[in-house]
Amino acid sequence: MMGGQGASRDNASGAGAALSATPAIRIVLADDHDVVRSGLRLLLEHEPDLEVVAEAGDVESAKRYVRGHHPGVLVLDLDMPGGSGLEAIPAIRSESPDTQIVVLTAHREPLLARQALDAGARGYVLKDAAKDELVEAVRGAAAREAFLDRRLRVLLAREPSPRSPAGLSEREVGVLRLIALGHTNTEIAELLYLSVRTVETHRSHIQRKLQLSSRAELVAYASEHGLTKT
Repeated sequence: MMGGQGASRDNASGAGAALSATPAIRIVLADDHDVVRSGLRLLLEHEPDLEVVAEAGDVESAKRYVRGHHPGVLVLDLDMPGGSGLEAIPAIRSESPDTQIVVLTAHREPLLARQALDAGARGYVLKDAAKDELVEAVRGAAAREAFLDRRLRVLLAREPSPRSPAGLSEREVGVLRLIALGHTNTEIAELLYLSVRTVETHRSHIQRKLQLSSRAELVAYASEHGLTKT
């Protein structure tokens, strides 16, 4: 009897030692609000397998810390000083392929979520989500598993992927749709978390591919192809 109890204790001790020996998931936090980063650090480091190694308040700092630390996961806000978080995703993934990116944002537009995932993000979490969703997304990203906020999964399931007439990319279709709905280049840049120059480049490509030159022609084309339906 005593021998059996001793063996059980030894097995439990060995399992605990094995768990503690597993390397923690190293995380870089990127958000331009100090109080948000502090709260995220407390939330994540409460978990024994998660470790925050750096905090960034702008896009360039996020890139620099990823290059320096090569974390397993970058938790990235899309709306920060120093550039577009959306555009930074493929650049960061290129520089640090083993770093998985979880977008943490207040914006719930299905198109933006789709674009972030297409750009290379592994997860997309809303800031008002339950606390355990971010932890789940971080662990999933480290294991190369995708995570999308449950509410956005429902919205995306109801919304078909934008059609791509005349060889337009999905991003170009999105820009064309917003042009047709009356948004300026600056407004489109803000809505899609792109630079104005990038929007202008997309618009130039759209006009060249469609062989159209005026806004009125773009609006008419988008209407004919059902891109202005909401």
